[in-house]
Amino acid sequence: MTTQTSIAAIKARLLAPITAEEIALLRADSRVGVQKLLAQYEKRVAKLAIQKEAFRKRRQLEEQLWPEYPLIAGIDEVGRGPLAGPVVTAAVILPHNFNLWQVNDSKQLSSKLKQELYRGIMEQAIGVSIGIADAPRIDRENIYHATELAMGEAVNALSPQPDYLLVDAMTVPTDKPQEKLIKGDARSISIAAASIVAKVIRDQLMINYAQQYPGYDFANNMGYGTAKHLTGLAKLGVTPLHRRSFAPVQKTL
Repeated sequence: MTTQTSIAAIKARLLAPITAEEIALLRADSRVGVQKLLAQYEKRVAKLAIQKEAFRKRRQLEEQLWPEYPLIAGIDEVGRGPLAGPVVTAAVILPHNFNLWQVNDSKQLSSKLKQELYRGIMEQAIGVSIGIADAPRIDRENIYHATELAMGEAVNALSPQPDYLLVDAMTVPTDKPQEKLIKGDARSISIAAASIVAKVIRDQLMINYAQQYPGYDFANNMGYGTAKHLTGLAKLGVTPLHRRSFAPVQKTL
C-alpha cells in the first residue's frame, strides 16, 4: 500500500491481517477515510485478541489434565426446561490441537455461528456421541435423573472411550473419573463443544417435530412454554412430545 492506494482497495486489504509496515503507512496517510478504516481494523484486532485469550483460558482445564488423561470428554445437555421434546445430551472428545477459538457456551452464540462451529467440531473431534431422554422417560424418572441417564448413554456410546469426564453441573452415572463444573460450558472447551453439538441436534429435532405437530410453533420455541405454544396446547391438546409431569401440561390434561 501507498498513499496513492484508493480507500476502497485499503478497505479490502484490511479484511485480512496486515504487517507493521503497512500499519505505519496507513497511520501516515492524512485521509480521514483511511484513518477511520485503520481505527476499525485495530478495534477488530483488539477484540480478536481478547476472544483468543478467553479461548486459551477455557483450554486450561484440559491442558492440566491431558498429560494424565489424554482422552477427555466434555458432557453437556440441552432441553431440561421445555414443556415438550427430549433432553439431548452430548459427549465430545477434542484433540489437543483443537483450534476453533470461537467455541464457547452455546447460549452466547448466534444460530449461524453455532451451525458453523458444529460442523467444525464434527470434523475435528476424536469422538462425538449423543444420549436422548424423551418425554415418557422424563415423566417416569424425573427430569434430573433422566438427564443423568442420557449423559451416561452418551458416554458409553463414545469411541474411543474417554479417560476422564468434564461435566456441566451434573454427575454422570459411571465409574470413570469425572469433575462436575458449575457453568462448565463457559469454563471448558470440551463442555462448550458438547453444548453446541447438543443444541444444534435438539433444535433440528424440534424443527422436524414442528412439521409433525403443527400448531405449537415448535420450530421457533423449541418446546419452551411461549404464548403460541400454550395457545396450541389449550386448543389442540397434549402430544406424545409433551412432558405430562410438567405443570402447564398437567393443567391441560
